Amino acid sequence: MRKSKWVSLFTLGFSASVLLAACGNSEEGADTTDTASSEPAASESASSTSESAASGDQTSTEDFSVVMVTDIGGVDDKSFNQSAWEGLQAWGEENGKEEGVNGYDAIISNNDGELVTNVTTGVNNGFDVVFGIGYKLKNAMQDAANNNPDTLFAIIDDTIEGENTTSMLFADHEAAFLAGVAAAHTTKSNQIGFVGGMEGVVIDRFEAGFIEGVKSVNPEIKVDVQYVGSFDDAALAKSIANGMYSSGVDIIYQAAGNAGNGVFSEARDIVESDPEREIWVIGVDRDQQEEGKITVDGEERDLTLTSTVKGVGTAVQEIANAAMNNEFPANETNVLGLAENGVSLTDGVLSEDALAAVREAEQKIIDGEIEVPETPAE
Repeated sequence: MRKSKWVSLFTLGFSASVLLAACGNSEEGADTTDTASSEPAASESASSTSESAASGDQTSTEDFSVVMVTDIGGVDDKSFNQSAWEGLQAWGEENGKEEGVNGYDAIISNNDGELVTNVTTGVNNGFDVVFGIGYKLKNAMQDAANNNPDTLFAIIDDTIEGENTTSMLFADHEAAFLAGVAAAHTTKSNQIGFVGGMEGVVIDRFEAGFIEGVKSVNPEIKVDVQYVGSFDDAALAKSIANGMYSSGVDIIYQAAGNAGNGVFSEARDIVESDPEREIWVIGVDRDQQEEGKITVDGEERDLTLTSTVKGVGTAVQEIANAAMNNEFPANETNVLGLAENGVSLTDGVLSEDALAAVREAEQKIIDGEIEVPETPAE
C-alpha cells in the first residue's frame, strides 16, 4: 500500500510539471522549474518502505536539510543538473529553507575525481538527505550509504541498495521515441543526427528510443550517431554538430548534458550567417526552447524543434518532502515513464501533423502496443 501511495504522489507531481512544460512552450517558451536499467514505464519496489530508516533519530522539520551532488556540468548546464537544482530550490522555497548547510545546497562536481569527496562532504556537513544526480555517482553513493546508516541517500538515473537509500529511474527511451517520430515527420533532407554525451546504459536508452522512433515513421531516414565522450565538452559537441549540419543533417537530437549547449551554439551560428538554412535542435531533460531562440534581421527564430523532458526536479522535490515527513521510500526503486508522466515531449514548434503522430505513438506506448528498446540495435 505504501508503494502505491508513493507512486501516486509522484504521478501527481509529474503531471503538474508536464503541464507547466506544455504551457511554457506554446507562446514564450519559458523554462519549466520541475523538469539524459529497469523495465520501461513501470514501477517496482525493491522492498517496502522502512519507517525506521525514514524516522529514526532525525532532526525536526525545522532543522531538516538536503544537499545534491551534481554530475559533471554544474547547476547551470540548462539540462539534467539544472533540472535537479530547480527542484531542490522549489523544495527550499516551499518549506521556507535558505540556501546553505542548514537548508539546501548543491555541491558541484567538476570532474569524476571529485565525486567521492563531494558525497563525503555532504555527509560530513550534516545534511539529512544526500542526492546523487546521475549514474556516475552510483559507487560513491553506495559506499557512503553503507558507511553512514543515519543519513538518507537518493540517486537519480541509477540504483543503490540499503534501508537508507532510494533510487529513481526514468524511461528516457520512451520520450526519445517520441522525439524520433517528431524528427521523422519534420526532416526535409531525410538525414537526422544524434549527439550523445558518454556511451553507457542511460544514454543508450536515448539513442535506442530515438532511432526506433525515426525508423517507425520512415526506415529510409539516415541517423548519424556520434558521441562527445563527456558531458561538459561543449566545444567538441559544437564541432560534431558542424560536421553533421554540413553533411546535410537538418535535425540533431542532443543528449549530452552541458556539452549539448555546443549543438545549440552551432545551430544559432549557422542560421545567423545563413538565414535561409532550416535546421533544428531537439532539447533534452528540460524544456530547452529558450536555448534555440535567435533574432535574425529583426525577426525572432526558434531553432528548438521540441524537447524531451524528464521530471528530475519533481523527483528531487518529492523525495525531499517524503524524507522530511518520515515517509522516505527506503530501499525502493521507481521507474517512471510516459504512463506515469515521468517523461514527456513538449509541443515545441511541431507541425500539426507531427504533433498528431507524436500523440498517437505516445498512446500506443502507454497501452503497450509499442515496446521501445532500451539498447541500440547491434
